[in-house]
Amino acid sequence: MRNEKVMEPLISLDHVTYRYPFTGRDAVTDISIDVKPGEAVLVTGVSGCGKTTLIRLINGLAPGYYGGKVTGSIRVAGIPNASRTLPEIAADCGTLFQDPENQFFALNVEDELAFAEEWRGTPREGIRRKIEDAVKRFGIGRVLSSSIHELSEGEKQKVGLSSITMTDPKALIFDEPTANLDPESTEALASEIIRLKKEGKAILVVDHRLYWLAGAVDRVIVMEDGRMAEEGDFSILTPELCRRYGLRSAAVPDVRETLPRNEEASGRPVLAADAVTFAYKGKPPVFDDATFGIHPGITAVIGHNGAGKTTLARLLTGLAKPVKGGFLLGGKRADAKTLLASVSIVLQNADHQLHMKTVLGEVMSSLAAAGRPAEREDALPLLSLFHLESLAERHPQSLSGGQKQRLVIALAFAKDPDVIILDEPTSGLDGVNMRRIARALESMAKEGKAVLVITHDLELLKLCCERRLTLPIRNEVLARAA
Repeated sequence: MRNEKVMEPLISLDHVTYRYPFTGRDAVTDISIDVKPGEAVLVTGVSGCGKTTLIRLINGLAPGYYGGKVTGSIRVAGIPNASRTLPEIAADCGTLFQDPENQFFALNVEDELAFAEEWRGTPREGIRRKIEDAVKRFGIGRVLSSSIHELSEGEKQKVGLSSITMTDPKALIFDEPTANLDPESTEALASEIIRLKKEGKAILVVDHRLYWLAGAVDRVIVMEDGRMAEEGDFSILTPELCRRYGLRSAAVPDVRETLPRNEEASGRPVLAADAVTFAYKGKPPVFDDATFGIHPGITAVIGHNGAGKTTLARLLTGLAKPVKGGFLLGGKRADAKTLLASVSIVLQNADHQLHMKTVLGEVMSSLAAAGRPAEREDALPLLSLFHLESLAERHPQSLSGGQKQRLVIALAFAKDPDVIILDEPTSGLDGVNMRRIARALESMAKEGKAVLVITHDLELLKLCCERRLTLPIRNEVLARAA
C-alpha cells in the first residue's frame, strides 16, 4: 500500500475544461495530465495555445483569482483544488512565473530568500542553512547582498528559482524558466531538474525552448488551440512535428564561438564607444576604457548573466552616462540627446514601453514621435510585419507576453533608427514568432542599419546573427573605432 501511495500523482488534471469570465470560448478543453513523484513533464505549443491557463489551473489562480468556470477534476498532492485556498495549494505546489519580479516581496536578495521561511516560522539558523544551500545550487553568492532592482533579468530568474525551491514544495511549475538564462545557467537548470526528480518532486515545465530538456523530462505534451495535440517522450519532437506545430527546434547547436568576432568587422562603424568607463555607485566598473564599434548588420551581444549587457544597451542609447569617454555616431561625437534620437531600444520588460489605450495607438504614437506620417494606414504595415494586425484595437496590457514583445519591436521599427538595440527580443517566443523576428531584423540590416541583439537564444544566434560582441569586454582584443 505504501508504494502505491508514493506513486499517486502530485499534479493531476482529469478531463478539465475551463473558460475565463466574459469570453465566448473555452481556454482549455478536456485536459488530462498526471505528474507523479520523480517525474518531469514538458508542456509546449505556440503562444495562445493554453499553456499559461494550464499553470493557473494547477496553482489555483484559475478560478481562484481569475474567476470563470471549470469542469473536471484538479488535484495537487492528492487534494482537490476546489476544497483549498490559494495559500494551501501554494504550500504543495511552487510556481516560478515568467516574470519573477512579479512574485518578489523584498527589496534585497537575501531578504527575499528568507521571506517565505520567516513567514513559516523557520528558526534563524535553519534559514541561514537554506540560503547557503540555495547560493551553492544556483550560483547567486555574488548578488546575495544586492538590491533586487540591480539584478539582470537572468539573475532575477535565478533568485526566483532559489526562493521557490527553498520552501520545499512537493510539486513545482516552471513557466519559461530559461527565457533570460545564459546557456551555461540553462544547462545547470536541467541538472537541477534531474536532482529535484531524484528527491521525489513532480515538475511541470512550460517552455518554448526545447533542446535543454532532452535528458531531463520524461514526457512531452504539445498543445494546440487549448487541447492536447501530441503526447510522448522527448523523441516525438522531430523536425517535422516541430514545423507542423510552429515549435522551436529540439536540437540546437551552440554557435557562439564560431560567429566572427565583432572586432573583425571592416569599415567605419555606425556607432562607436571611445574609451568608455562606467560604474554603478559603490560598485567596480562594468566597463573600463572600453573601445569598440557597432557596424551595419546584425551583431549579437553575448555573455553570462550580469556581465553588463543591459547596461551596455542603456549607455548606447543615452539612458546612462559614462563616467569617462563617449560615443561617436557616424564618426561624430554624440551626446545623450543625440543618441536618444538616433538609437532605438527594446527593453526586456515590454510593459515598461507600452502606454496607449490600443495597439494601433501605440504604433501611431511612435510614428508621430519620430516625425513620420502617423495615420492608421501608416501604422498597419508595421502591425502586419509582426502579425499583430488582428489585435489593432486591443488594449496593449491585454496581450500575451509574446504579443507584447512583438509590439515593442514594432514600436522601435517605427522610429526608423540608425541603430536598433534589442534586449532578449525572443525570450518567451515560440518558433513561428522567433523566425518572424529574425526575418524582420534581417530586413532592417539590409537597409544598412546597425542591429544589436542582446541574447542568450542559441536558435536566434544561428538564424540571423552575423558577428558577436562578447562581454565582459577585454580591451586588449578590441580594435580602435575609426
